[in-house]
Amino acid sequence: MLSAEALLALTLFAFVASITPGPNNLMLLASGVNFGLARTVPHMLGIAIGFVLMIVLVGLGFVQLFVLLPWLHPAMKVAGILYMLWLAWRIANAGEVGSGAAPGKPFTFLQAAAFQWVNPNGWAMALTAIATYSDPAHLLTGVLIVAAVFGVVGTPSIAVWALFGVGLRRFLSSPRTVRVFNIVMALLLVASLWPVVADLVPA
Repeated sequence: MLSAEALLALTLFAFVASITPGPNNLMLLASGVNFGLARTVPHMLGIAIGFVLMIVLVGLGFVQLFVLLPWLHPAMKVAGILYMLWLAWRIANAGEVGSGAAPGKPFTFLQAAAFQWVNPNGWAMALTAIATYSDPAHLLTGVLIVAAVFGVVGTPSIAVWALFGVGLRRFLSSPRTVRVFNIVMALLLVASLWPVVADLVPA
């Protein structure tokens, strides 16, 4: 079991990691603007539950695949980059607020959950939390505690971004303003890829 001090530190880490800008939160912000809260809820739950499941599986041994298959990790990073570039294009070309125009469709629960496995930020958060706050002597208990804390703290943290997007809807009444907002969100999503791209490029 974690001490009270370690649990507090884990909670603060989960809060900061969950609420700071990143691919998941930028997409929730854009979804809140374009589709409203109700249609964004499956996306939000997919992130929250998908990431908790990812922590459990990674903590209990999935990461050992990287040892057995050294090419897998960089391959997943490349897949994540390509997928996020496609998502950026999709956000940039979303329809007007409330228009329902293709390709502006909100993420489903399964799409958002699956995205965690190609999200480089998610991998960094999961691996850091497990390495820092779990005890190898009590691995299962430690991993479950880390997953539970991220579930409890992370869910309302990411919800803030969706709600912020919903609040912005009233200020984005014209199609041109929405278009500019979506393009800015797409560019920010692309910019968030820079650390991952830089890590793949040999020094």
